[in-house]
Amino acid sequence: MAQPGVLTPQNEDFPRWYQDVVAKAEMADNGPVRGTMVIRPYGYAIWEHIQSEIDRRIKAAGAENAYFPLFIPESYLSREAEHVEGFSPELAVVTHAGGEKLSEPVVVRPTSETVIGEFMAKWIQSHRDLPLLLNQWANVVRWELRPRMFLRTSEFLWQEGHTAHASFEDAATYARKIHHEVYNDFIQNVLGVQVYLGIKSKSERFAGATNTMTCEGLMRDGKALQMATSHELGQNFAKAFDIKFQDESGTAAYCYTTSWGASTRLIGGLIMSHGDDNGLVVPPRLAPIQAVVLAVRDEESVNNAAEEISRQLLGAGIRVRTDHGRGSFGRRVTDWEIKGVPVRVEVGPRDLAEGLVTLARRDTGEKIQVRLAEAPARITTLLEEIQQSILESSRSALASRTVDVSSIAEAAEAANEGFARLGWDLVKGEGEATLRTQAITVRCLQRADGSMPDNEDEAGLVAIVAKSY
Repeated sequence: MAQPGVLTPQNEDFPRWYQDVVAKAEMADNGPVRGTMVIRPYGYAIWEHIQSEIDRRIKAAGAENAYFPLFIPESYLSREAEHVEGFSPELAVVTHAGGEKLSEPVVVRPTSETVIGEFMAKWIQSHRDLPLLLNQWANVVRWELRPRMFLRTSEFLWQEGHTAHASFEDAATYARKIHHEVYNDFIQNVLGVQVYLGIKSKSERFAGATNTMTCEGLMRDGKALQMATSHELGQNFAKAFDIKFQDESGTAAYCYTTSWGASTRLIGGLIMSHGDDNGLVVPPRLAPIQAVVLAVRDEESVNNAAEEISRQLLGAGIRVRTDHGRGSFGRRVTDWEIKGVPVRVEVGPRDLAEGLVTLARRDTGEKIQVRLAEAPARITTLLEEIQQSILESSRSALASRTVDVSSIAEAAEAANEGFARLGWDLVKGEGEATLRTQAITVRCLQRADGSMPDNEDEAGLVAIVAKSY
């Protein structure tokens, strides 16, 4: 267990607990410009694993990686009026460069629909060029008024996918494929978070979209976090940027486009959905270090044994780190607990004399003694058990903190502890506006059976509402 006083308890001050974890797990530090962050090696290692897992899924869905400029001519954004209006307060604009005033200001990209649309128009001529499936890993800038590391920063890292299709049906099908087979699959099976999948209400859609799909996760303080979104853009951007193709009969038609993205906000979701008063809890499939081997004492025989165990674990395909017995054992245990490493392997002289090592689970704190020879196989099994246990805990929390209600007043009360679910007919219009005055928003709309609707005008939809980050 972590030493008392290292982290602020969650139930005492959740935002302070979050800041403590970010700092003491060595995840990130504040950058020199307000709202920016420096991602430290441990935080970046987690991001690299997120990148790897999502990128593999994106490529399996048929998209290819490309890269587009950081700077976008201001005129590009103004060509899609709803888009620029939605982002206007967050834009960072460059007016001078090279010692001179620019003939046209350039915007530091808040997202890349406009610049990618310009090049889609250049690259697409025929139905044979479709679908065009692009993705880029990049940084974007949105000038946040209330920044919080990983959750809302003025500059953040993400992937943004952009696609063009010959028909509405093909575009909608592909956007849903990304949402289910990339985002939901990653968030559930790697990040270990159970989410609600649904569509945004019209007032909550991405600027310029005709439909926005979302993954909404529950954080341990009862607030929601939007963890990934996929957007159907209709022909809005195609008409603004003249993205046309000739069909098989030779008739010119506008493309239908989509965009979709997930960012370093996922790290914030990781911290707040699984973390406890001892720090991070990192699911094994995501963890850059799956097991840490701790020498209890700084003795040659113990250190040598720790090194040998680490070699065996590495040979078994486990991502491992060795911690030699230098410094206080209790303090070193606390440091690794804060970092959320799934399994701790404690190697002490008395256990070694009996041919044993002690395994400690980060998620439950349970300790298990195993024979030295059995350690690699037992840890391999244990990592999968921990992965499943973390997901089951997330599922249980989401279910227990979602309350079915029948009025706006009941929804507002339930949203102080988690999610409220009620009929969309009770919420849309005046009800949504009333909830917003209490910092409660419609996180998503679902069918009664929990499936994803096509649009918010379907009969019998339910709204899931909550306070959010």
